[in-house]
Amino acid sequence: MNINEFDYELPKELIAQTPLKDRSSSKLLIMNKKTGELKHEVFSNIINYLNKGDVLVLNDTKVIPARLIGEKKDTGAVIEILLLKDIGNDTWECLGKPGKRLKIGSTITFGDGSLRCEVVDKLEEGIIHVKLIYDGILMEILDKLGTMPLPPYIHEKLEDQSRYQTVYAKVSGSAAAPTAGLHFTKELLKHIEDKGVIITYVTLHVGLGTFRPVEVDNILEHKMHSEYYVMSKETAEILNKAKEEGRRIIAVGTTSTRTLETIATNNKGIFKACSGDTDIFIYPGYKFKAINCLITNFHLPKSTLVMLVSAFSSRNMIMNAYNEAINNKYRFFSFGDAMFITDEIQ
Repeated sequence: MNINEFDYELPKELIAQTPLKDRSSSKLLIMNKKTGELKHEVFSNIINYLNKGDVLVLNDTKVIPARLIGEKKDTGAVIEILLLKDIGNDTWECLGKPGKRLKIGSTITFGDGSLRCEVVDKLEEGIIHVKLIYDGILMEILDKLGTMPLPPYIHEKLEDQSRYQTVYAKVSGSAAAPTAGLHFTKELLKHIEDKGVIITYVTLHVGLGTFRPVEVDNILEHKMHSEYYVMSKETAEILNKAKEEGRRIIAVGTTSTRTLETIATNNKGIFKACSGDTDIFIYPGYKFKAINCLITNFHLPKSTLVMLVSAFSSRNMIMNAYNEAINNKYRFFSFGDAMFITDEIQ
């Protein structure tokens, strides 16, 4: 399967640079995953396409101010560190720039010196492991010294940092937002619950696995990086009951999807309270075991996320939907508009 099968032309002006003032006023493209039928909507109207008894699964991860600018101790060189994943004992998987200046034993100081790190390992693809050295509470220090790690295609300054968080973000640990969830307001979630839709949560800390570009022609050669996930006993019970009763499980975002599919795959279609690391790579041909519908944003060309949504429907239908969105001036990527890939259009 060639990477070019998942390419498409996107006018630069359709890459959303800033979030809309009202989260739920985004455009919403409804797509029947079996027929490819399309319908244009506003995101706040998604409630009309949800049924009593549906289970809506949200990723409650919280983005940390993971981008740090510091100085290399011996040379004073400016170094940028992007914290990706806590691997224990104050050691983090990171991306470091410029990578050639960083060697095992290098020390970087940030801000007033209340945070330092030492490079303890160098891996492939620019990944390093660093040991953080600090006094106090790490998240409070990061709030003071770090910035939100916005994707490289966003060039505008984010005036309100909370707009790169979902309204239900709770568990700190992500290097990027689960962007499909950015469209929900607390009011909309309340209306959805009032309709009889069950809302439950999983956690997947978004790291390199989600946004690393595919750099091979044959996608089967692509290696996903692992990301940490958690499912509670309560959520597992809600999902198992829904499945037994034939009710729909609707994933909000590709991160929720990957979490649910990982757990269902590991447990023969059953959900269990668990945590761990997943490097699941979903592309056309994959048989879904967990979800019935998917709420998602419009993703980058040639990305693993385009492959995932293509697997959920078909590559041709997804590419047709993307062309329809482009023709109707939808906004793309993190701060852009949304799709609801469903089994029925009412």
